[in-house]
Amino acid sequence: MRSLDIVLRVCAFCSEMRRGFAEGLYGVNISVYVVAPMKSVQVRMPDETVEQIDRWVSEGKFKSRSEAVKMIVSAYQERERTREFYKMLVERSKEAKEKPQDLIPLEEVG
Repeated sequence: MRSLDIVLRVCAFCSEMRRGFAEGLYGVNISVYVVAPMKSVQVRMPDETVEQIDRWVSEGKFKSRSEAVKMIVSAYQERERTREFYKMLVERSKEAKEKPQDLIPLEEVG
C-alpha cells in the first residue's frame, strides 16, 4: 500500500471573515485532503485532441491540460469498474438461476 500525504489547509480569508473570526462569529474551517503520490508522464496526442483539451480549459471546464487528462483517465477507470461490477452481477444472476435454493429472501436480509 502506498503512503498517502495528508494535507491540512486552514481557510481564513478576506477581511470580512477575519473580522468574523475576531468577533467569534465564525469557527475555523479546516479541510483535510488525502493526496496520492503522483508521477509526471509525457503523453503524445493528435493535434486535434490537444486543441479540444485547450478549448475545454479556456471554457473553464478544466483548470489545466493536466487536470483534463487526469479527469478523463479517472472517468475511464470508473467505467471499467462499472463494467467489472456488471460482469459480477451477471455471473451472480446465472448462479441464482442455477441454484435458487441458495438464495436468501430479501425479507431476511437486514
